[in-house]
Parts: sequence; structure tokens; C-alpha cells
Amino acid sequence: MKKILLLAIFSLSTFTILGQTNLFQHEDFENLTKDHKKIAIVPFKTTVKLRPRKMKELKEGDLEKIEKAEGIGLQVAMHSWFLKRRKRGTMEVDVQDPKRTNAILKKSDISYENIEDQLPEDLAKLLDVDAVISGTFETDKPMSDGASIALGVVFGFFGNTNSATINMSIHNGSDAELLWNYNKKVRGSIGSDSDDLVNILMRKASRRLGYTD
Repeated sequence: MKKILLLAIFSLSTFTILGQTNLFQHEDFENLTKDHKKIAIVPFKTTVKLRPRKMKELKEGDLEKIEKAEGIGLQVAMHSWFLKRRKRGTMEVDVQDPKRTNAILKKSDISYENIEDQLPEDLAKLLDVDAVISGTFETDKPMSDGASIALGVVFGFFGNTNSATINMSIHNGSDAELLWNYNKKVRGSIGSDSDDLVNILMRKASRRLGYTD
């Protein structure tokens, strides 16, 4: 029994980290960010590719609600991930609370729907931060609790296996210089919520992120 359990754990661990990884960090990252004090994360633009059978269960506009909830859920999970490292002393900058970020964006009529149209330097100035984290996310099943809340019902999306692709960038607030980019695809059983997903996606990437020790 123990052998079977160990084999299952090993298979799960191997399965979850499969996928392509592309990671870029600016060669002058440390110099460009030496005076950075605070960064902000904006909602990730998300695409949820549900199977046709699941799509038939949705009403008009439901998919858009799911995708928005996923984008904000990933933003919150990413903030939580950075915040834990900040508390451990392994994160060198503060990370703005997503509630504050989204409230400031809303006041300026910047929404999830038009966030991709905004320039990084404009967002940084508006949010009063030194750098902005943004990105896109694609998955074949919702990960955040917000997706269910947005619909008011659980459709049974949370199966054992799925795939996810994240493309995450950090831009310098003063000149929009690309400081860091991470593109990662994973397949398999990648957990049941956004926090699980972020932990898996960021596990290796953090080793080459200049903000973290």
C-alpha cells in the first residue's frame, strides 16, 4: 500500500510540472530596480476554454463572468504569493493590495475589459508604484472560487486534470522597460484553486526573479 501511495505521489508531482517554460530577466534588472519600493499587480486577462458540453450549460454572458473572476482571482493569488515572501523577508519590495489597485483603476474607468489597452507607464503613474505586473492566462477549467460565485452555482468544473498557460510580465514604471517575462504551460492535476496554481507556476520562476532572494 505504501509503495502504491508513494508511486501515486511521485506521478502527481511529475505530472504537474510538465510543460514548456520561457523565462526572461533584463540583464540590468538589479540596477533598474534598485530604487523600487512598491509594485502592483493588475487583473490578468483570462481565456477559459470549456468543453462544448460545459458551454451548453452556460447562459449568455456567463463565460465572460467566469473569465473576469479568474483574472481577478489570479491577481489576488499572485499578491498572496508575494506577500508571504515579503513576510518571510525574501521579498525586497512592497506589493500593493489588489483591492486598492482595482479601486484606483475603477475610478479612472479602467476595467478588466480594457486593461490590456493601457500602457504600463500610465498604469504605474496612476497606481503610484514603481513597476506593474500584468499578463494573460489560459485554462480549460476555472480555478478560482470567484468563478462559481459569479454564476451563483457550481457546474462541476473542478475535475482532476486540466491545463493552464500563463504569460506574466513586469514592466518598469518610469519607462515601460520590460524587466521580466515568464511564460509557463502546465498539464495535469494542478490543484483545486488559484493559490495552488500560482504556487506551481511560480515555484521555479521565483529563483530568477530579482525582487526575491
